Amino acid sequence: MCLHRWLQRGVWKQVGQMDLAMAQFEQMAERDIVTWNSMISGFNQRGYDLRALDIFSKMLRDSLLSPDRFTLASVLSACANLEKLCIGKQIHSHIVSTGFDISGIVLNALISMYSRCGGVETARRLIEQRGTKDLKIEGFTALLDGYIKLGDMNQAKNIFVSLKDRDVVAWTAMIVGYEQHGSYGEAINLFRSMVGGGQRPNSYTLAAMLSVASSLASLSHGKQIHGSAVKSGEIYSVSVSNALITMYAKAGNITSASRAFDLIRCERDTVSWTSMIIALAQHGHAEEALELFETMLMEGLRPDHITYVGVFSACTHAGLVNQGRQYFDMMKDVDKIIPTLSHYACMVDLFGRAGLLQEAQEFIEKMPIEPDVVTWGSLLSACRVHKNIDLGKVAAERLLLLEPENSGAYSALANLYSACGKWEEAAKIRKSMKDGRVKKEQGFSWIEVKHKVHVFGVEDGTHPEKNEIYMTMKKIWDEIKKMGYVPDTASVLHDLEEEVKEQILRHHSEKLAIAFGLISTPDKTTLRIMKNLRVCNDCHTAIKFISKLVGREIIVRDTTRFHHFKDGFCSCRDYW
Repeated sequence: MCLHRWLQRGVWKQVGQMDLAMAQFEQMAERDIVTWNSMISGFNQRGYDLRALDIFSKMLRDSLLSPDRFTLASVLSACANLEKLCIGKQIHSHIVSTGFDISGIVLNALISMYSRCGGVETARRLIEQRGTKDLKIEGFTALLDGYIKLGDMNQAKNIFVSLKDRDVVAWTAMIVGYEQHGSYGEAINLFRSMVGGGQRPNSYTLAAMLSVASSLASLSHGKQIHGSAVKSGEIYSVSVSNALITMYAKAGNITSASRAFDLIRCERDTVSWTSMIIALAQHGHAEEALELFETMLMEGLRPDHITYVGVFSACTHAGLVNQGRQYFDMMKDVDKIIPTLSHYACMVDLFGRAGLLQEAQEFIEKMPIEPDVVTWGSLLSACRVHKNIDLGKVAAERLLLLEPENSGAYSALANLYSACGKWEEAAKIRKSMKDGRVKKEQGFSWIEVKHKVHVFGVEDGTHPEKNEIYMTMKKIWDEIKKMGYVPDTASVLHDLEEEVKEQILRHHSEKLAIAFGLISTPDKTTLRIMKNLRVCNDCHTAIKFISKLVGREIIVRDTTRFHHFKDGFCSCRDYW
């Protein structure tokens, strides 16, 4: 059997057979262009792109043969896979200098190479010069993906609209582009058009849409995509199941996240385990998260750097300082993972929340890399909680050196002064914010009811049902005070009369969202509230009382974790 037929029949697909194919190729006295192409395309198709380029170089050097369109398509594909723009340009120059016809598969290969290697504008000029007559969907999709990587969504959209026969790859590339650039509404609308037009989504499409639902913390959208995964038969795909775990966890449904994890019992990869560990940690199940981590190790899977972020998060939320130290050493010494800024920030957060502020400061001083905004922010937050003004000032100053317009640093320092009763110092910080035109991040909460998201700010008077919301909150307020709730007016970080402070507390955004949820959903319905800032001490206490009063589970997600309030208790055990 001649070599190229042997290769085409797939005998060589096993790694050992590839070496055998190369040995037979080397022994051939005469090699025609078909034989060279078989070797080049064979290595390219199996992911051995450097070998493919080596053989192409050998062909130019050792033979009198000229590459044909199949040769050029294969080597340009190898350049694209390796993102070797320089070599790709050299091959393009060779094509031009030899007068080779740039059309068909060669044109498509050139466009794909330039698009994938960062030369999107060159790819666009090629299309303008040569027209779209010979351009295949693969070339268009590569150009589309190139513009998406550059963040030029307008050009990407123009390319997408110009496609006549869009395949699932093109649809998915555009959806992923919208998802990566935070254009979630566009991603949802495009997915609906895709499905409505009869195109069947693949696992990558569904994973991207589940990521959209995760970012929006939208349980209803997530459930719809879950249904699409079942209908399309992609529900058992590991990438889809991993995305389901994250989506359900971020939407506040840890039970469904666990079910998605159980669904792939025999197919779990490191991402699966990591997603579930992080989910459990964020929902206050620290011990379960660490048990799952140990099970992962026993099953022979090694954690990656993201897994350890989840492990440290679990230790932080449960105050497991010693275990956190042990896992940090294990990450370095056993798994040989070099700590990143994320890992250092996690450890500072672990020490800080536990009140070990001096240890947190010493840990920062010993870091082999420069601390970032997150690291100093973790220390500053801990200083605010534990009312350490001196160290808080240091943390804020270092943070503002890195990000002079970071409103969170100003607010945290002002709140620290206020919590310690130093109203004049707090006022000076707020004045410096105003003078520097630093805008404070506004706190708001939102709840999804009947597929519609309702957003509330502090003392929000814009909602159409504001009167009923305020009346409901007033009734709840009076009832929980009878149950023993005492408003924590220290949570109002302004020098005001106590009565005014209490009114402000009653109208905090998460309380208004809860009141709306109570009047808009059937009895016993779980309420899921999302908040863009940390839940204050008063709201945390009040929601515990409210959950007992109304007999509902209330789930609140803030910037760091989920709080599951039920029967007067919170899953965080008042440690957050």
